[in-house]
Amino acid sequence: MKKPLTLPDEEPRKIQRADVPPAEGFTLVVDGHFKTQYNDEASAKAAAAELLTRYKMLQIEIYDAAKRERTRFS
Repeated sequence: MKKPLTLPDEEPRKIQRADVPPAEGFTLVVDGHFKTQYNDEASAKAAAAELLTRYKMLQIEIYDAAKRERTRFS
């Protein structure tokens, strides 16, 4: 007799709502919309620089959740 297949327990996904600012970390704001979240400012700036090299027309800001402020990236 075969043993039943057991699947590992999955961790719940962290779902980020687009209309609510994040509570922690740094987030890219692309054309006014919250996008990818990062743990530190350096990685957020690196991602913003890569986006600007590929798509020059974007308006990118970095949102700091601790200070609750946006900084324009150019």
